[in-house]
Amino acid sequence: MKTLQKESGGFNYDNSIRNTAMIASKPLENKSSLSYTKTGTTICGVVFKDGVAIAADTRSTGGATVGDKNCFKIHYLAPNIYCCGAGTAADCDHVTERIKRELEMHRFNTHSESRVQMAAGRFSSEAFKYQGHLGINLICGGVDIKGPQLLEISGDGNCYSFPYLTMGSGCLAAMAVIETGYNEEMNEAEATALVTKAIEAGIYHDLGSGSNVDVCIIKKGKSTLTRSVKSDNHKVFSKPGGYAFPKDRVKVIDEYKQKMVVEDGGAPMDLS
Repeated sequence: MKTLQKESGGFNYDNSIRNTAMIASKPLENKSSLSYTKTGTTICGVVFKDGVAIAADTRSTGGATVGDKNCFKIHYLAPNIYCCGAGTAADCDHVTERIKRELEMHRFNTHSESRVQMAAGRFSSEAFKYQGHLGINLICGGVDIKGPQLLEISGDGNCYSFPYLTMGSGCLAAMAVIETGYNEEMNEAEATALVTKAIEAGIYHDLGSGSNVDVCIIKKGKSTLTRSVKSDNHKVFSKPGGYAFPKDRVKVIDEYKQKMVVEDGGAPMDLS
């Protein structure tokens, strides 16, 4: 039997010349060769008595620009597994879609329920392969034969499990709320209220998070995804109807009228 290609282990240094050239170009000094876009998100999850509750905001940003006010950040992986994504929207969408299909093929071949640990392991392997250059930061939650589980997968492939987790630019505000109100014996209603309050904290205190709150409840044999559980960032006044404020809110110091004449190509137009 002839071996077409010999398997080799260890690290691959094929890009070492390219990397040396990139460093020589001094990207930190030359702003045009190195740029990044700040993004914002608040995602969280808690394990309660009967299952897992995960939640996310719906604002998608590119720098200081809000690209989408109702972005969908909770991704379906399996009937018993969902995950929230923070980071680069395209990376989160495509990586979760790929793992979702791998889990489905595995279920077809094994005729068994997908494991939460397997999904997290695949995410971890995929992220580690790109050495932190893949913009995914995920909170993966689900219920299998081992019970409710919640795992965090960072962009460098680090993965660990915890009863409650927060990620994204608004994670500190969300964590403060969850650490204050978390209880292992919470029921579904209490867990939903806690994760909703945590996402709201991120919305209020982080400019990159905003708009609505989406919540997903995963229990044994049942998963419920609810969009826009809470909508805090809505317009109070609409432009077509004008702006109506109480008279005592703004004090008018002075008022004057000026007659203007605008030249419009032909005869002057009186705008009095």
